[in-house]
Amino acid sequence: MIEHASGDTGRTLSRLGDGERAQALSRLAGIWRDCLVSAPAGSADLARSVLDHTSGYADVFYTTLLADPRAARFLSQEQVRERLHPGLQSWLRDLLNAGPEDVDAQISTNLHVGVVHARIGIPVDLVNRGTRLLRAGMLERLAASDAPRELAFAAASMVNSLLDLALECMTLAYADAQEHTTRADAAYRLFSLAHNLATERERQRALLLEWENNLLYAMAGGGTTPMPGALAESEFGLWLLHKGIPIIGDNQETRHVLRLMAEVDELLGPGGEGTPAMPEPGAVWQIRKRLGTMQDLLASLLGRMSELEAGADTLTRLLTRRFLPTVLRREIELAATHGHVFSLVVVDMDHFKAINDRHGHAVGDRVLQHVAGLLTHSVRSSDYVFRMGGEEFLVVLVGAGRAQALQVAEQLRKRISEQPLHLDTNERLQLSASLGVAVHDGHPDYERMLARADRAMYEAKQNGRNRVEIG
Repeated sequence: MIEHASGDTGRTLSRLGDGERAQALSRLAGIWRDCLVSAPAGSADLARSVLDHTSGYADVFYTTLLADPRAARFLSQEQVRERLHPGLQSWLRDLLNAGPEDVDAQISTNLHVGVVHARIGIPVDLVNRGTRLLRAGMLERLAASDAPRELAFAAASMVNSLLDLALECMTLAYADAQEHTTRADAAYRLFSLAHNLATERERQRALLLEWENNLLYAMAGGGTTPMPGALAESEFGLWLLHKGIPIIGDNQETRHVLRLMAEVDELLGPGGEGTPAMPEPGAVWQIRKRLGTMQDLLASLLGRMSELEAGADTLTRLLTRRFLPTVLRREIELAATHGHVFSLVVVDMDHFKAINDRHGHAVGDRVLQHVAGLLTHSVRSSDYVFRMGGEEFLVVLVGAGRAQALQVAEQLRKRISEQPLHLDTNERLQLSASLGVAVHDGHPDYERMLARADRAMYEAKQNGRNRVEIG
């Protein structure tokens, strides 16, 4: 209802289309058709008369929702004006103009709307509030009409039923999507625990120690050695916020580590041009004490995790797209709560089919493994690398805006083109890739961001391949 979306409703219906949910949809369709078929003569036309005022309903709807602080995460004045306001009017027109033959299409549409709401994370009470506002405005119009009382009552009953049926569809899809999300989040946690946990633990311990040593070198240098940046913005700090907490869990210990990190940065004090100031000599002991506690807490937290087998991509050992929603939902949440920008880079190998056709699928697999290694070793430990399927990869760059994302994407492109794969025949297989970049623009639906990155990648293909475009 907030987003009148269209999309892959067939996939939505297939996920809802078995067992009890299939029965629920069948009953819902029967009730919907009965509502339309049994409506008294003239009541449907009278109900549709309220559509003359859809713009006014949408005004009240979005004015009220924008007054809720939580809605600011999902809505902006520009989004409302350009897309959502006309989308809501279109949704109302489709709902009230639908006949019995349109019921399946209406169910499909409203199921998809529910899935979009779940994907974005819109609170259910906001959707219910919006429905109540729409209902009140439409019933007020019917009550003020000159129609006979019995006919106005029948039209009002029809409006009530259609809104309730649409909301029931949304709720059914919303609940199913939330359940699916919960399972995916749990699976991602298991995957992350098993994915080179011991190596990751040592890597982050070394990064934290490196930051401490850089601080001590700066202190000893008396101003000749530059100060390290804020701990929260270091590679370790970014890893903890964007990856560590999803792996370890948001609990008392991880919140303690975050507090300690904030205290360390506060002890450093503000410097010029975003660089922390040299701490007072007495503060160094306090900083090192907190860093030591952080090391102990992280060692304890990661040490109690069991080594588990989970579903990485069997060929490249990268994350699969199954876990992409979990990662992107968290990045969008961090962008909303902490102001952290992030970017996506779609990497699609050029002429991959020709490689398979000429050299065979075994060489094609080696190409994918080679590129997966290049991508993994070219980004920070706080970033994510996915194999999306076939010859397509996706990199999630945390804390990276437009300039940094374009710079990293260009580095990835050059690394792929400058490091050919050495074949057993002593032949050097030259590779290239087309890359598309998208920067998070504040919209809560990650599918829109993915679509922008995909479009940019296809533009790179159309403009000659082996290049970077931004969407």
